[in-house]
Amino acid sequence: MKAVFRHELASYFTGMAGYVFGAFLLLFAGIYTVVINVQSGLANFAYVFSNMSFLFLIIVPILTMGAVAEEKRQKTDQLLYSLPLTMTGVTLGKYAALLVVFLLPTGILCLYPLVLSAFGSIYGPLTIGTAVGFFFLGAALLAVGLFLSSITESQGVAAGLCFVVLLVNYFLSDLSDYFSNSAGAAFWTLTVLVVLVGVVFRLMTGSRLVSLALAGVLEALLLVLYVVRGEDFSLILPAMTSGLSLFERFYPFVDGVFDLTSIVYFLTVIGIFLFLSVQSLEKRRWSA
Repeated sequence: MKAVFRHELASYFTGMAGYVFGAFLLLFAGIYTVVINVQSGLANFAYVFSNMSFLFLIIVPILTMGAVAEEKRQKTDQLLYSLPLTMTGVTLGKYAALLVVFLLPTGILCLYPLVLSAFGSIYGPLTIGTAVGFFFLGAALLAVGLFLSSITESQGVAAGLCFVVLLVNYFLSDLSDYFSNSAGAAFWTLTVLVVLVGVVFRLMTGSRLVSLALAGVLEALLLVLYVVRGEDFSLILPAMTSGLSLFERFYPFVDGVFDLTSIVYFLTVIGIFLFLSVQSLEKRRWSA
């Protein structure tokens, strides 16, 4: 893991990717700081983090697109499979390098409130809480991007797919308003999602038995909920759709609420997509 981490981290800073990422993030941070805190005279630095969250739609696909896809294209991933390394170690090494590249400009960004505090009052606890939420949001999105990079050999496809997935997640809360209020429609929509989950696990693990068992358990739970709580079932889909949005989980931090459930959700998303990345690499390892 350490060797992969050092190699990946060096690749980001021997090339331009790490510097461009940091410069892009700090550039917009400076613009928002001037507009929100200096020109508008607002002491709440959390608004800067809030307005910067949409930048993840651009920087995450660019940063993660070559994490695995480029190695697949150049066939250098075969070297990883021949080394005495587990795919878990490889995945964690790559992900840790992504986190460091993200953490460096974010750490510099956290110095901005200290500079502003010399000219006025900045509410420290709110700023710290929002910075923590901003980091966990970015960490979760990087895990998603790493997985999407692991399922293709094209950087362009990985970046485009990542952008679409993050864009849908960004507007997921708004899209939930358009879902039908019918309990039956909600049941069948969730059934389709269960099938998709089973297909994804089938592709990632290669085990038909595990995939069928997982889909069967989820569908049984879904059916029980539909029978027992049919009158409330129509509310499940909009609430679940809104709750799945990573960006919506970040906004409570901006409002001054340090939401531990959101932290748990971010960590869960990170764990799930790192697991899927490991399975994707394992599948290619044994099919190579």
